[in-house]
Amino acid sequence: MLTPATPPTRRQLLAASALALAGCKPAHEITGGFNGISHERGHLLRSAALPNRVLPVARRTQVLIAGGGVAGLAAARALRQRGVQDFALLELEDNAGGNSRGTQVGGITCPLGAHYLPVPSDDAPEVQNLLEELGLRQRVAGRWLYDERHLCHSPQERLHFNGHWQNGLLPVEGVGPDTLAQYRRFAQAIEALQQQAKFAIPMLGRPFVQAHLALDAISFVAWLDAHNLTDPHLRWYLNYACRDDYGAGIATVSAWAGVHYFASRHGFAAPEPSAGKHAPASVDDGPTSGILTWPQGNGWLTQQLAAPLGDRLKTGRVVTRIAQTKHGVEVDALDVATGTPERWQAAHCIVALPLFIAARVVQNPPTVLRQAAAAVRYAPWLVANLHIREPLIDRPGAAPAWDNVVYGSTSLGYVNARHQALSLSTGAHIGPTVLTLYRALGDLPDGRTQLMQRSWQSWRDELLAELSDPQTGAHPDLPGKTTQIALTRYGHAMAIPTPGFLSQIGHQPMQNLLKQLLNQERLSFAHSDWAGYSVFEEAFSLGHAAGRLA
Repeated sequence: MLTPATPPTRRQLLAASALALAGCKPAHEITGGFNGISHERGHLLRSAALPNRVLPVARRTQVLIAGGGVAGLAAARALRQRGVQDFALLELEDNAGGNSRGTQVGGITCPLGAHYLPVPSDDAPEVQNLLEELGLRQRVAGRWLYDERHLCHSPQERLHFNGHWQNGLLPVEGVGPDTLAQYRRFAQAIEALQQQAKFAIPMLGRPFVQAHLALDAISFVAWLDAHNLTDPHLRWYLNYACRDDYGAGIATVSAWAGVHYFASRHGFAAPEPSAGKHAPASVDDGPTSGILTWPQGNGWLTQQLAAPLGDRLKTGRVVTRIAQTKHGVEVDALDVATGTPERWQAAHCIVALPLFIAARVVQNPPTVLRQAAAAVRYAPWLVANLHIREPLIDRPGAAPAWDNVVYGSTSLGYVNARHQALSLSTGAHIGPTVLTLYRALGDLPDGRTQLMQRSWQSWRDELLAELSDPQTGAHPDLPGKTTQIALTRYGHAMAIPTPGFLSQIGHQPMQNLLKQLLNQERLSFAHSDWAGYSVFEEAFSLGHAAGRLA
């Protein structure tokens, strides 16, 4: 969907001026617009635009799933595994998958949101079983091996720092000994906390000890201050990591979230000095140590989950009411394609909706839902898919990678949609590709307003200027090679784990929460929001549990 042209704003004029001064203002038209999300459908919930018609005879099913993101799709899979075939899944958009969907721009497949899945640990057996079912891993000679076609190809990550590209995302080349010392101190602090308490993904239903709650009570930046971890390069990297995983930075997220990013996976391995020079970074940057990825990102996974559902998947449905009745559950929805209201009756409903929506549509919501919805803060996100007609000319340093980040950039870098299709002999793609650029707005008080009110041309000019600025940017030739930009806006992309969330949600110990979510008489709840942050493992595991018990 393309938006009508609007007069240029001051921000847009400044961005365009930056392009002109850089000597790289494109002489061709760059087409584009907003796509991927229908905000009009979601806004029907808060408007008076719902048709006032007599509802038809109710459709009946044994289990109804409201919401077709990862949690809803996982619940549907679990129902099928149990032999329950009489169910339906209602999804707002035209394709299931939520934030884990893919699209095509200029004929090239690319992500609309989440773009990778770390190889899961034994803390996530449900996800491991899914990967085995999909043929992504198998046991050979007593060891689990992953299909290398789906593992991220090398090189995986690089950072544009001090005028050139370096391997990895931690600023390493050219930093001083004090910075390296702080890297080592942070690594030691993470290791000490790992020994003190268990950090696991998924976390719902696991016991939380005092160490977790103490971290949850303060911001990550306060924890860093208390440990005198003040180095600007370390703080830039940690701020980047939190914005990337949680949609907001170290001053916004809790210390528990900041620590959890590293302690729940493989820790933080600081580079060690070697013969007067430090060795290349071996730090686990989240996705660097064994990840699965596809041209369409996690859309590949949700496509596999949605495919077996057939006509049980009802897309283009706005769920407007969920009510418990004497004998089951009644759900009202609007078919947006026809403008026809529907009424569904089921013995049980799995509410796989974001908390702010679930609290609005569930009549007489249980206390745990009302309190949790009041505690959650959401991060808006912008995802920009830039179609370029040929490879970019790189500045010196590390070779083009899957994930590419510019130090100090407002954005979170970009992934190359054709990286997984690279020729292993040349190590570089030939011809057009799509760069998927991410911008988290969770730290901005007006982030959602900016996201929704700015024109796509304004975003286009700002993003191109940011990556092509000859002083700080990495790609001066980007504007001249870009042909199309497709922007996707997520007003409530993910829950932010702010200080106090672990103790505030449900006003109860977290380990009791899972029992309440799954043991409602006729309703159960499944969504990554309940974990306070958005990752595949949390959504899938909770959806799987709901489907097993519904």
